[in-house]
Order: sequence, then C-alpha cells, then structure tokens
Amino acid sequence: MVTFIPFGEKPNREGVLYVLNYLKRNKLLEDYMIVESSNIELLTDRVPRDRVYIIGDHLASYGIVKSLRPPVLLSIDAHTDLMHDYLDHGSWLAYTLEERIINRAAVVGPVLMIPTTERTELWTRRVKIFPALLRSRKIGRRWKAYRNLQTGAVDEVVAEAREYLGEEIYLTVDMDVLRPEYRIARFQHGELTLEQLIEILEEIKGKFRITAFDIAEVSDRIRRSRLGKKALVEVFQLLGGG
Repeated sequence: MVTFIPFGEKPNREGVLYVLNYLKRNKLLEDYMIVESSNIELLTDRVPRDRVYIIGDHLASYGIVKSLRPPVLLSIDAHTDLMHDYLDHGSWLAYTLEERIINRAAVVGPVLMIPTTERTELWTRRVKIFPALLRSRKIGRRWKAYRNLQTGAVDEVVAEAREYLGEEIYLTVDMDVLRPEYRIARFQHGELTLEQLIEILEEIKGKFRITAFDIAEVSDRIRRSRLGKKALVEVFQLLGGG
C-alpha cells in the first residue's frame, strides 16, 4: 500500500493529492490511503506502518520516523535539514537525532546548509554528509574535504554510507535535490539531474535493505512540470518495485 500525507501548507497539500490522482490515472497505483493532520504530533499518532509514503512538507518525515522508529536513516536532499533552532522542514533530521528517535543518519546530495566550521549552528553528531559539490570543513587548524558527488564516484559515496549506517535503512528522498527545471518542490533546488538521482538510488538499492521510504517536498508546481512528473514516477517505480 502507499500512504499519501498531504502535510504542510496549501501548495504541499494540493501537490500530494495531485500526484495521487496522477498515479491513479496512469494505472500506477492500486491500494492507498490518505493521512491528514494539522500538526506533527497528531500526524505521528496517525501514521500507519507502511513501506511507501508520498508527502508534502519534509517535516512529515519526522512524524513517520517517530512512528516507525527505524534505527538509521538515509536522506537524499539538497539541504542537510540539520538546522538546530525550532522543529520544521529545515531541522527535522537534527531533532530525530537529538531525541534519539534514530541512532545515525547520512545525507547525500546537499548543496546548502553544509556545516563548514565548528561554530556553524548545525547538528553534526551521529550524521555523515556527502555533498553534491566539493565542500570542506575546518577541523582544528586544518580544512578537510567531504567525500562528495562532484569529485567522488557514486558507488564510493554509497559504500561509505553503507559502512557507517549498516545494511538496513529508512530512506527519504526530497525531490528538491533535482535541478530547478524539474519544478517539483517549493524551495531552493539542488544540482542533480534525474539520471544522477536514479544512479544514486540504484546504488542504494544494491547496497541496502530499504525497510520503508518516503518521497518528500511534493508541491503543486508539479502540475505544470512535465519533467517533474517524469522524475516522480521514475523514483516511485524504482523504489516501489521492491
């Protein structure tokens, strides 16, 4: 079954419901349910134990993970979502780590909100970051480059994530990791093409056992985006195929 969670502001809610109807029209969807909530605590109580979730605001992943309690999580995202101020779509992963909802996490593909110094106000404990572009961080008096998708091979990045996380993961794919022309999410987009994203996901499927996954940050922009609809369908079919 697929659980649709039209959580967040109106563009996110409408985007998720549009995708539901789009998948139905194209005979890509059989059993499904819709879970709605006005706040994250109520959502946590309502989330069913499922394998596939399509969600609006990425904060909904916090509710899913808090309900399912997977030990580790792998995020594909243009942002780290590790800001540590208040709980929202830019900080949900930090709070899952701080509250010990999950033990460890890894983020692949971010271009924004990368921790660069020890004074950066981002959560950095029990998480590994693999940026889309070459990025460095200061450790003591020296600078060290992150393993990244620009200078490193995808299989090497995923292998390091596998070594850190172990075999079994919850996977969240924020569609804003794609370039702006895909027009799926509402906020700043990343640097990946669909072909690059599919390569990463295929490598993840080969190295991990995915217990459940979500496709996040779907908005109503997808209505007018041929590339966006194609991207969402390909990710959904690749991951949903077992």
